[in-house]
Amino acid sequence: MRPTRRHILRVGGVLLAAPLAAPLAGRVWAAAGDTVEIVMRGNADGSQVWFDPIGVLIRPGQSVRWVNRDPGNSHTATAYHPQNFDRPLRIPAGAASWNSDYLLPDESFSVTLTVEGTYDYFCVPHEHAGMVGRIVVGRPSGPQGSVASAAKGGEPVPDEALRAFPAVDEILREGIVRRT
Repeated sequence: MRPTRRHILRVGGVLLAAPLAAPLAGRVWAAAGDTVEIVMRGNADGSQVWFDPIGVLIRPGQSVRWVNRDPGNSHTATAYHPQNFDRPLRIPAGAASWNSDYLLPDESFSVTLTVEGTYDYFCVPHEHAGMVGRIVVGRPSGPQGSVASAAKGGEPVPDEALRAFPAVDEILREGIVRRT
Protein backbone atom coordinates (compact mmCIF):
# COMPACT_ATOMS: atom_id res chain seq x y z
CA MET A 1 0.00 0.00 0.00
CA ARG A 2 1.38 3.37 -1.01
CA PRO A 3 0.78 6.20 1.52
CA THR A 4 -1.39 9.02 0.26
CA ARG A 5 -0.53 12.69 0.57
CA ARG A 6 -3.33 13.06 3.13
CA HIS A 7 -1.87 10.24 5.25
CA ILE A 8 1.63 11.78 5.15
CA LEU A 9 0.28 15.22 6.12
CA ARG A 10 -1.77 13.74 8.96
CA VAL A 11 1.21 11.81 10.38
CA GLY A 12 3.44 14.86 9.98
CA GLY A 13 0.89 17.05 11.76
CA VAL A 14 0.71 14.63 14.67
CA LEU A 15 4.51 14.53 14.94
CA LEU A 16 4.74 18.33 14.88
CA ALA A 17 1.91 18.80 17.38
CA ALA A 18 3.09 16.20 19.91
CA PRO A 19 5.81 18.38 21.53
CA LEU A 20 3.31 21.24 21.80
CA ALA A 21 0.58 19.09 23.33
CA ALA A 22 2.75 17.59 26.07
CA PRO A 23 3.21 20.82 28.07
CA LEU A 24 -0.50 21.57 27.80
CA ALA A 25 -1.47 18.15 29.09
CA GLY A 26 0.92 18.62 32.03
CA ARG A 27 -0.67 21.94 32.90
CA VAL A 28 -4.06 20.35 33.43
CA TRP A 29 -2.71 18.18 36.25
CA ALA A 30 -0.43 20.89 37.64
CA ALA A 31 -0.49 21.87 41.31
CA ALA A 32 -3.89 22.86 42.67
CA GLY A 33 -2.85 26.52 42.77
CA ASP A 34 -2.21 26.71 39.00
CA THR A 35 -4.86 28.34 36.83
CA VAL A 36 -6.10 26.67 33.65
CA GLU A 37 -6.89 29.11 30.83
CA ILE A 38 -9.80 28.73 28.41
CA VAL A 39 -9.81 31.13 25.49
CA MET A 40 -12.97 32.51 23.89
CA ARG A 41 -12.45 32.58 20.12
CA GLY A 42 -14.25 33.38 16.88
CA ASN A 43 -13.35 33.42 13.21
CA ALA A 44 -12.84 36.70 11.35
CA ASP A 45 -16.34 36.93 9.90
CA GLY A 46 -18.02 35.97 13.20
CA SER A 47 -19.75 32.92 11.73
CA GLN A 48 -18.15 30.53 14.24
CA VAL A 49 -17.42 30.98 17.94
CA TRP A 50 -15.94 28.52 20.44
CA PHE A 51 -14.12 27.89 23.71
CA ASP A 52 -10.54 26.63 23.38
CA PRO A 53 -10.17 24.08 24.82
CA ILE A 54 -13.75 22.86 24.88
CA GLY A 55 -13.04 20.23 27.56
CA VAL A 56 -10.53 20.14 30.42
CA LEU A 57 -9.69 17.91 33.37
CA ILE A 58 -8.59 19.70 36.56
CA ARG A 59 -8.03 18.89 40.21
CA PRO A 60 -10.39 20.07 42.96
CA GLY A 61 -9.31 23.53 44.08
CA GLN A 62 -7.87 24.60 40.73
CA SER A 63 -8.97 27.85 39.14
CA VAL A 64 -10.17 28.31 35.59
CA ARG A 65 -9.77 31.62 33.78
CA TRP A 66 -11.70 32.47 30.61
CA VAL A 67 -10.08 35.11 28.38
CA ASN A 68 -11.88 36.70 25.43
CA ARG A 69 -9.44 36.70 22.48
CA ASP A 70 -12.20 37.23 19.90
CA PRO A 71 -11.79 40.81 18.63
CA GLY A 72 -15.27 40.87 17.08
CA ASN A 73 -17.54 39.54 19.86
CA SER A 74 -18.40 39.78 23.51
CA HIS A 75 -18.77 36.44 25.28
CA THR A 76 -19.77 35.01 28.65
CA ALA A 77 -18.74 31.96 30.66
CA THR A 78 -21.98 30.95 32.36
CA ALA A 79 -22.66 27.77 34.37
CA TYR A 80 -25.67 25.68 33.48
CA HIS A 81 -27.65 26.38 36.63
CA PRO A 82 -31.25 27.46 37.32
CA GLN A 83 -29.92 30.74 38.81
CA ASN A 84 -28.60 31.62 35.35
CA PHE A 85 -31.55 32.35 33.07
CA ASP A 86 -33.46 29.28 34.28
CA ARG A 87 -30.98 26.92 32.63
CA PRO A 88 -30.96 23.25 33.70
CA LEU A 89 -28.57 22.14 36.45
CA ARG A 90 -25.49 20.71 34.71
CA ILE A 91 -22.93 21.21 37.47
CA PRO A 92 -22.52 19.12 40.64
CA ALA A 93 -25.17 19.55 43.34
CA GLY A 94 -23.78 21.88 45.97
CA ALA A 95 -21.29 23.54 43.61
CA ALA A 96 -21.44 27.32 43.28
CA SER A 97 -22.96 28.73 40.12
CA TRP A 98 -21.16 31.45 38.11
CA ASN A 99 -21.83 33.96 35.35
CA SER A 100 -19.03 36.15 34.04
CA ASP A 101 -21.35 38.73 32.49
CA TYR A 102 -20.26 40.02 29.08
CA LEU A 103 -16.51 40.03 28.53
CA LEU A 104 -15.16 42.43 25.93
CA PRO A 105 -12.04 41.48 23.93
CA ASP A 106 -9.03 40.91 26.22
CA GLU A 107 -11.15 40.83 29.40
CA SER A 108 -11.10 37.75 31.64
CA PHE A 109 -13.06 36.02 34.40
CA SER A 110 -12.01 33.31 36.88
CA VAL A 111 -13.59 30.74 39.19
CA THR A 112 -12.15 28.12 41.52
CA LEU A 113 -13.89 24.73 41.35
CA THR A 114 -13.74 22.62 44.51
CA VAL A 115 -16.54 20.04 44.18
CA GLU A 116 -15.68 16.92 42.14
CA GLY A 117 -17.90 16.35 39.14
CA THR A 118 -18.77 17.57 35.67
CA TYR A 119 -19.37 21.27 35.03
CA ASP A 120 -21.05 22.36 31.81
CA TYR A 121 -21.08 26.03 30.82
CA PHE A 122 -22.12 28.19 27.87
CA CYS A 123 -21.83 31.61 26.28
CA VAL A 124 -25.14 33.44 26.72
CA PRO A 125 -25.32 35.08 23.27
CA HIS A 126 -23.81 32.08 21.44
CA GLU A 127 -25.32 29.00 23.11
CA HIS A 128 -27.47 28.30 20.03
CA ALA A 129 -24.27 28.35 17.95
CA GLY A 130 -22.88 25.55 20.13
CA MET A 131 -20.49 27.72 22.17
CA VAL A 132 -20.35 25.47 25.22
CA GLY A 133 -17.65 23.80 27.28
CA ARG A 134 -17.16 21.10 29.86
CA ILE A 135 -14.83 20.91 32.85
CA VAL A 136 -14.31 17.69 34.77
CA VAL A 137 -13.03 18.20 38.30
CA GLY A 138 -11.20 15.24 39.83
CA ARG A 139 -12.16 11.71 38.88
CA PRO A 140 -15.92 11.69 39.38
CA SER A 141 -17.71 8.37 39.40
CA GLY A 142 -21.29 7.26 39.77
CA PRO A 143 -24.17 9.74 39.54
CA GLN A 144 -22.07 12.87 40.17
CA GLY A 145 -19.90 12.02 37.16
CA SER A 146 -22.92 11.72 34.91
CA VAL A 147 -24.16 14.92 33.33
CA ALA A 148 -27.47 13.31 32.33
CA SER A 149 -28.39 12.79 35.98
CA ALA A 150 -27.93 16.50 36.71
CA ALA A 151 -29.53 17.91 33.54
CA LYS A 152 -33.09 18.21 34.78
CA GLY A 153 -35.31 21.28 35.01
CA GLY A 154 -35.08 24.70 33.45
CA GLU A 155 -35.15 25.63 29.80
CA PRO A 156 -33.96 22.86 27.47
CA VAL A 157 -30.40 22.97 26.19
CA PRO A 158 -30.37 23.64 22.41
CA ASP A 159 -29.53 20.62 20.23
CA GLU A 160 -26.53 22.41 18.71
CA ALA A 161 -25.10 22.90 22.22
CA LEU A 162 -25.76 19.28 23.22
CA ARG A 163 -23.92 18.04 20.12
CA ALA A 164 -20.90 20.24 20.91
CA PHE A 165 -20.06 18.89 24.39
CA PRO A 166 -17.08 16.52 24.46
CA ALA A 167 -17.69 13.19 26.20
CA VAL A 168 -16.67 12.97 29.86
CA ASP A 169 -14.73 9.78 29.08
CA GLU A 170 -12.76 11.62 26.38
CA ILE A 171 -11.85 14.40 28.84
CA LEU A 172 -10.79 11.86 31.48
CA ARG A 173 -8.66 10.04 28.89
CA GLU A 174 -7.12 13.07 27.11
CA GLY A 175 -7.01 15.76 29.83
CA ILE A 176 -7.57 18.50 27.26
CA VAL A 177 -10.07 18.31 24.40
CA ARG A 178 -9.96 20.80 21.60
CA ARG A 179 -12.71 21.52 19.09
CA THR A 180 -12.63 19.29 16.02
